[in-house]
Amino acid sequence: MAFEDKYIASRYHVENQIGEGGMSVVYKAKDIVTGKDVAIKILKEDTLKNPTNIERFNREARATASLSHPNIVRVITVGTQNGRPYMITDFIKGKTLRDVLDQRGRLSSQEALDAMNQLCSAVLYAHQNNVIHRDIKPQNVFLTPDGTIKLGDFGIATFMNASNHVTRTQAVVGSVHYLAPEVAGGHIATPQSDIYALGVTFFELVTGNVPFEADNPVDVCLKQINEKFPNIKKFNSNVPDSICDVIYKATQKSPLKRYQSVYDMRADIQKIIEHPEQMIKKKTIWDKIKSIFKKD
Repeated sequence: MAFEDKYIASRYHVENQIGEGGMSVVYKAKDIVTGKDVAIKILKEDTLKNPTNIERFNREARATASLSHPNIVRVITVGTQNGRPYMITDFIKGKTLRDVLDQRGRLSSQEALDAMNQLCSAVLYAHQNNVIHRDIKPQNVFLTPDGTIKLGDFGIATFMNASNHVTRTQAVVGSVHYLAPEVAGGHIATPQSDIYALGVTFFELVTGNVPFEADNPVDVCLKQINEKFPNIKKFNSNVPDSICDVIYKATQKSPLKRYQSVYDMRADIQKIIEHPEQMIKKKTIWDKIKSIFKKD
């Protein structure tokens, strides 16, 4: 979808389209004042007829603009041009974690720990500023060439204690594999819902798979609600027990049994990073038996 204007706000020179979603288009542009590259996200013309789309876009702008953190994609400015709302953010050079998983498969334990440590820092900061992301998944997490994690796409974010009826259906359809059981069952998202999504993302980083698969979104939601979280070792036997423990705690069916804050989850991740001996796989009785036969 082409954008007619060559400049936004008389300052940002539009260069080329780099992405497109159901409601918006993203362009790479140049800030003619600073010379830096930026990204411009602008609503499609045919979405302007629905006030819900505008509300969702404005919600993302408000949520993201209120956050300033090294692990969150920074919003530079927001505005409207020719009746179309736009948001200008830093241009992120790098790939999403979804791209990384698709291109090379699962991450090593060390890589996953580093990514999750940074991602937890971003989500913790959002929560401290009363913002629930509601759509944490590898597709919305960028990895820059220097190894920095950047959380983006606050399109269905909500402020704590705010009504989120506008995008509940869209959230379910778009992100069922990372959806907390209580949200899949129709309850309002809380910080513990983000923690569940962090746990599923961690699971995917170390296994290359999502925990629940089905032929349609409804069945995935039912599995989120009813089925036991799978054994991580069945997907990757080399995942250390210490990492498994973090994932299992973050993905408990009951929000009350999960980490009660992202701070606590990050603290456990940092303990593993600081004590690499926890990464050593403990030998089971079966491992010892196999080693005896190998010697023979």
